[in-house]
Parts: sequence; C-alpha cells; structure tokens
Amino acid sequence: MQYKVFQSSDTNVKKYVFEWSKEEDTGIQSKAAIAEAVLYRYGSYKERTVICCSVMSGCPVGCTFCGTGKFFVRNLTASEIVQQVETAIADSVLKDTPTEEIKKFQIMFMSMGEPFMNYINLECAIKRLNQKYPNAALLVSTSAPTWGTLHNMPAFIELSKNIDKVGLQFSVHESTDENRSKLIPTKTSTLRQIASLGELWASYVGRKPFYNYCVHEGNNAVEDAERLVDLFDPKVWETTLSVICSKDETVAASVREADRRVLRAVRRAFVEYGFDADEADLRANATFAALFHVIHSFVVFVFIFSNKETYFSTHC
Repeated sequence: MQYKVFQSSDTNVKKYVFEWSKEEDTGIQSKAAIAEAVLYRYGSYKERTVICCSVMSGCPVGCTFCGTGKFFVRNLTASEIVQQVETAIADSVLKDTPTEEIKKFQIMFMSMGEPFMNYINLECAIKRLNQKYPNAALLVSTSAPTWGTLHNMPAFIELSKNIDKVGLQFSVHESTDENRSKLIPTKTSTLRQIASLGELWASYVGRKPFYNYCVHEGNNAVEDAERLVDLFDPKVWETTLSVICSKDETVAASVREADRRVLRAVRRAFVEYGFDADEADLRANATFAALFHVIHSFVVFVFIFSNKETYFSTHC
C-alpha cells in the first residue's frame, strides 16, 4: 500500500489518497485500487478528530453530485478500510495526542463507496476499529440502495446493539422520491421506507439515526421542510444539512466576497425572526452557505427545524 497526503488550504483538513497494487495480498481481491480518506481537526486533535474513510474504490451508486460515482473498481477489504484510519492517525494525530485522550473521536464511513453494498468487509472493519479505538464513534452513512440495505439491516442492527459506538445516517438529499431519483439513479429505498428503516434501527438500539439533506436552491422551500418533518419524526431522528462546495479556484475570490455579503444578510434575517445577536451569529455562520439564491425562504426552511438539534456539514 502506498499513500500521498494533500494538505488543504484549511490547515485543519488533510486528504489521504491510498493506492493498493494488484500484487498485494488483499484476500479475494486482485485489482489495483485507489481510495481516499479525509482527516479533520477541530481546534486540536485532542479536542475533536474526525476521519472520513472509504469502503470502495469508486462507487456503483452513481449519485450525480458526487465525483466518486463516475467510476467503480472494487470493494475494499476490511484491512484496507482499517489501514486508512490507522495511517491518518499515525501520520498526524499521534503527533498531537494519544487516541485514548481524544475528547470527541469520530470515524465515518462516508467518503468513497456505499457501505451496505460492501457490508461483510464493513462489519469486520468496524469490529476491528472498535477494538483498537474504543472511544471512537463509528458512523455509517448510506444512500439506502434496495440491494444491500434491506438484506443487511438485521445484521447491522445486531452489530449496533453489540457496539454502542455505531451510528447510522441516511443520505436523503431531497424531500420527494421523484427528485431524489434524479440525484441517485441507482434504485434505492423510498423516503417512507428509509424512515421506517431508521425507526426500526432506533427501536432496537435506543439511539437516534441521522438523515442528511443536501441543500441547494431547488429544494429549500417551506414545503420541502414540511415534508421532511412529516417523514422524519424529530423525536426519532437527528438532522444534518449539507452543501456542495464549488471547486473552481478561478472564481474563489468572488465567491468568498459574495459569501460575506450573504452571511451579513442571513444574520439580519435571523435577528428579524427574533433571535438574539449571539444566536443569530451562530445560526448565520452555520447556514449561510446554503443560501445562494433565496435567503428569506431558506431562513424559514431552517426556522422550521429550530426546535431540533440540526448539524451542518459540506460535500467538497
């Protein structure tokens, strides 16, 4: 196995690109493969460390907004999944702190590949990582493909019952099945089926599942928020909102200036809705990136979630 490290312009983010040659002993696999993992530091590695790792080289699901879906080579073995985490930790984290002293340690299976379409290797990797890093949360993020999720959910429930660090997130991204099928061409569970799967998992393990919603200008209307609340009971579910980042560096400067103007406008909108200055700052900084075109409609969209604990992330 060989790897290269790419330091982001944000010094708190590193990307690891791994290459396994076909001559390596990878069990039943024989094809060479490339995959990536991303390491995030929040403040310091001791305060919070997040590692997003791959379960496949490429991905057969083919989500239209994801570059990974443009190719698929093979599933990664359990050892190859574990290697990504071990390498990132040895290369960076251990220089700052022992892993057992990390206050908030999260390993997420949400870089390249669909976890439930490589479930045997995923489960083996989770068990090994839990033994080595018992303080790490282990979050599995799935698009809920029809093949894979339904078949493997009973085994995943048992795994989650036995390892209380295991979490579950569904990539929802749209509030209707019709629009979601345009983003995710592979046949997946319907939104109602996803809601039922999450509720089933929660009923057995006693933890809340997450659903992730990829916000853009076409899906942030009040009606979208109302459909989501109807589908995903806030008493059962946690929410994460994501945005897709622009990769065009030639427009980066103008985008950043536009973002600053939007941020100021969003903050004013939150103040108008009755939030105090500190709360308005917090919410504006968390949500402004999703408001590219319709500031006030999105503020209403987020306002519907104001009684829930909503998390924000980015797909870059």
